[in-house]
Amino acid sequence: MDNKSVGQRTQFRTIILTAMFVAVTLAVSMGIPPIPIPGTHGNINLCDGGILISALLLGPKVGGTVGALSGFLLDILSGYSNYAIFSFIVHGLEGLIAGWIKNRSTKKVVDVIAVLVAAVVMVVGYFFADSILYTFSAGFLGIFTNTIQGLVGAVIALAVTPFLRKRIHS
Repeated sequence: MDNKSVGQRTQFRTIILTAMFVAVTLAVSMGIPPIPIPGTHGNINLCDGGILISALLLGPKVGGTVGALSGFLLDILSGYSNYAIFSFIVHGLEGLIAGWIKNRSTKKVVDVIAVLVAAVVMVVGYFFADSILYTFSAGFLGIFTNTIQGLVGAVIALAVTPFLRKRIHS
């Protein structure tokens, strides 16, 4: 194959993997129903796990795309449309930042740093979203539950990524 064909094949594969990660992230996040958070009008879900896995495996562009689309679509489909634009931005940044940090080094500790920093970005983002949509108190109340959601997503990503890495990069 010539270089152009290899590049097109790689680009096509990336598009397919991105779509698959969005679909699986949505399916898992909706298959285990989101848990409403009292006082914030938000919810706890497993969306972060899929976002972080895609970012660690495929980098910032895919992580950001999976984050933005899955966060947005999950809110629309699960009845939290008031959060949809915030989720597009916050989860998009979460995936983008995790993938960007991961691409800086191949050391395993970078995976941990990437998911933790991305989780902090998500928590801060939703603090502002809740504060804008409702009140500063609602933003403050969401910190604890969003931290739990981010940490659960980080643990899932760190546990699953090594198994998928072998299959995706072969």
